[in-house]
Amino acid sequence: MGLSKTERKLRIRRRIRKVSFGTEAKPRLSVFRSNKEIYAQLIDDNNGVTLAAASSRDKDVEAKGTKSEVANAVGKAIAEKALKIGVETVAFDRGGNLYHGRVKSLAEGAREAGLKF
Repeated sequence: MGLSKTERKLRIRRRIRKVSFGTEAKPRLSVFRSNKEIYAQLIDDNNGVTLAAASSRDKDVEAKGTKSEVANAVGKAIAEKALKIGVETVAFDRGGNLYHGRVKSLAEGAREAGLKF
């Protein structure tokens, strides 16, 4: 009997976090994906502070269309907030999820809006 889906995801998440570390100059772009919503945060791990956050539940995010289209809008929103606080490059943390579907769509939206990673 192998690992359950959640145990496997936690193991992958820990493996990613070993190498992905956010500083004030280059924060970590952390993605959390639930069944309905998607969330993104810019985190400074040195100080343990969230610099900016965006989610599909925010009023300013155009949450219309498929889940992937909404994720793309969240990516653009987090990129705009990052550029406002003077952050151009980030370390991408997919949070144990595969770089596929909504996570990929969020990343592409952030890149389109000007973030580099």
